[in-house]
Amino acid sequence: MRSIGLISILLVTAQALAAAAGFAGDGPSIPPAAVSNQTAPPSPASIDAFVDARLTAAGLRRSPPADAADWLRRVTLDLTGLPPTPEEAAAFQSALSGRSGKTDAYAAVVDRLLRSPRYGERWAQHWLDVVRYADTHGFEVNTERPNAWPYRDYVIRALNDDLPYDEFIRQQIAGDALDAAADAATGFLVTASVLLPGQIGKDDPSKRLARQDSIDEIVTNIGQTFLGLSIGCARCHDHKFDPISAKDYYGMQAFVSGVEYGERELRTPEASAARGRVAGLKSEINTIDKRLESFVPLANSGAKRPMINARENRDRFQPVKAGRVRFTIRSTNSLEPCIDELEIYNLAGENVALRAEISVSGERVTADRHEQRFVNDGNYGNSRSWMSGEVGKGWVEIEFAQGQEIDRVVWGRDRQGKFKDRLATSYSIEVADGAGPWKLVADSSDRVPYAADDKTGPEFSVQGLTKTEAAEAKRLSDRRKPLEAEMKRLGASLLVFAGTFRAPDEIHLLNRGDPEQRKEEITPAVPAALGKLSLPKSATDQQRRTALAGWIASPRNPLTARVMVNRIWQGHFGTGIVATPSDFGRMGMKPSHPELLDWLAAEFIRSGWSVKHMHRLIVLSGTYRQSGLGMSRSDAADAAAALDADDRLLWRFPGRRMEAEVIHDSILAVSGALNLQMFGRGYDLFDKRGGLSGFKPVEAFTPANQRRMIYAHKVRREPEAVFGAFDCPDAGQSTALRRASTTPVQALNLFNSRFTLDHAEIFATRVKKEAGDDRDSQIQRTFQLALNRNPTAGELHDAAPVVAEHGLGVLCRAIFNSNEFLFLP
Repeated sequence: MRSIGLISILLVTAQALAAAAGFAGDGPSIPPAAVSNQTAPPSPASIDAFVDARLTAAGLRRSPPADAADWLRRVTLDLTGLPPTPEEAAAFQSALSGRSGKTDAYAAVVDRLLRSPRYGERWAQHWLDVVRYADTHGFEVNTERPNAWPYRDYVIRALNDDLPYDEFIRQQIAGDALDAAADAATGFLVTASVLLPGQIGKDDPSKRLARQDSIDEIVTNIGQTFLGLSIGCARCHDHKFDPISAKDYYGMQAFVSGVEYGERELRTPEASAARGRVAGLKSEINTIDKRLESFVPLANSGAKRPMINARENRDRFQPVKAGRVRFTIRSTNSLEPCIDELEIYNLAGENVALRAEISVSGERVTADRHEQRFVNDGNYGNSRSWMSGEVGKGWVEIEFAQGQEIDRVVWGRDRQGKFKDRLATSYSIEVADGAGPWKLVADSSDRVPYAADDKTGPEFSVQGLTKTEAAEAKRLSDRRKPLEAEMKRLGASLLVFAGTFRAPDEIHLLNRGDPEQRKEEITPAVPAALGKLSLPKSATDQQRRTALAGWIASPRNPLTARVMVNRIWQGHFGTGIVATPSDFGRMGMKPSHPELLDWLAAEFIRSGWSVKHMHRLIVLSGTYRQSGLGMSRSDAADAAAALDADDRLLWRFPGRRMEAEVIHDSILAVSGALNLQMFGRGYDLFDKRGGLSGFKPVEAFTPANQRRMIYAHKVRREPEAVFGAFDCPDAGQSTALRRASTTPVQALNLFNSRFTLDHAEIFATRVKKEAGDDRDSQIQRTFQLALNRNPTAGELHDAAPVVAEHGLGVLCRAIFNSNEFLFLP
């Protein structure tokens, strides 16, 4: 069997072999040396023909088929990340004994699993590992990316819909130019860590270096994800091993030099509908506020107004014309004053301060958390606030583009109610009409004196009101709260961290990758060894990215289809045909079955780039349906292990421990606590959503944090407290292949963690409810739910006294820690 040596050999052979597969160009094909007994049309047996030929040449053969129940558990965990239910297992056994035959029963299971929404949740995790998805920015500050999650949801939806892979590529590189439904797809371009403005030096060389770093991350992501190439290695010099020059590298940079890391408005139909609803909610809330204002004393009216509180304060005054408004802080309860949002309302109920021109006395900047631009950006909370640069004082001035008639100012230290320090306890509000003098309209002198031990003051005063008026004020206030909560929830779905786009930067070849050593200008062009696509300097940002996406997604591209089918194969067998899935270059591993890789790539394109079609072929093949680690030992098995200890030739199914997310989700599913809510903002694993260090795990379990682990808010470089020990990547680097370790921490976490202890008891409660009070029935049901089988007589005998003495929860906990629960059969 010849050894195919990756990019150089693939490039040499691809064109010569193209005619055999019916492709024009450099795309993958079936080599002339393909095994002669493959079936037509393509079927799972085609895969077996390639594998059997390789085994025969090595003097080996495939293992016997796995037990049907083992295959069902294997394929269900593999495709959905959750174990089969006892009802699904019973239905499968019934189908096997029916008239339709075994083949139809197996195929029906696969089709059912691929139709399940759980499939996209499972396989999206593989993709997110590769592209380094996280919900924080990384680097030293590691602050939250509150709107990164729409990209994660896009990937799940795309996989569930079996979006053709070539279109999947186009949308992730140039989705803003395509269907609005795919607008979140360009989150792919900006998944990597990035320095925030406040972390970059103020000097121009530092800014140029930071910009180079950010573009490099995009090129690196594109190269390793879609092409399986380490293009980024050519940033400072020609690639040491692959035919990629430094000029090629900067040609790739030029395609994406108009991309900035940032968030923008989401254009999906769902987001458009949410905007309409938000507008309606704002109108309804404004109507309520107008009515509530009759219960809020005017400033300087003689009535004593409520004490200042950290969450929200309203200053109402007689309508006044204003071109400028100044909020001056004279003292605080501690440290430098902080304001999360300063709102100014005109008589139409519009917040005219929103994104108006702003100036401040000074500021203490924490990048992406405390900046003056956040004081009127429409977002509440400490993480989007302005902090003065002086202890106990400071001012904010808002200037309108045109004069406004205003009647109230609303402000707070932290509308989310998490922080009460840095609160302005003495302040004044002044207005000026154009360039005229300042006029005082409100201050803190008529408020109840601030007392730190007092509770937050009321939103309105009931002083002097009748019982009827007080009741009406409370009714209005109660009506406002759910509207405001809904508006906040919908507002979280209006933005996406998916890149902003502008005129492309001028790209130059850099000596040793140094932005200060510019050489000749470079225009967009793909690596010369891979194609001839190039664009003029005048090409717009969208034109550049659209052209690049089209080239990558072309059936003529020698790498794209091969890289993806290799990733799919790896997802099913633990190791790809090429064991280095993001490195198809000379330093990558040689393929174990080169002809099979080429055949799969050709079939992938022929099928219309259908990922689900590739799943069907693989999991219905005899190669996938072999016995695995549980096969009985024999002389033949020992001999095979001696010849191929790593099972690269696939003489048995390579069973493996499940990934962290699958273990987590399986425990929830079996215990009955799994919340199947899909999509949306991630739930919290820790007590904070970003920062330097000191993340305290959340150990109180609610339906919100009992969702699948893919929906957790992922903090970059901070492993999850329990399941992070199971080789869960931290999104610092691309993880194309998770390395499976075995450590004492894994055993300790899974046996003693609050998560396991609590869910073992939840599992026991479920079992008792379903099995009744009979102990043997409880043990039997525990095995059925967790392991998809009945206990043996010996297991029943051993478990009964343990349950009698220590309770059913102890048995449930032990099963969660068993290899049979943790490993694919």
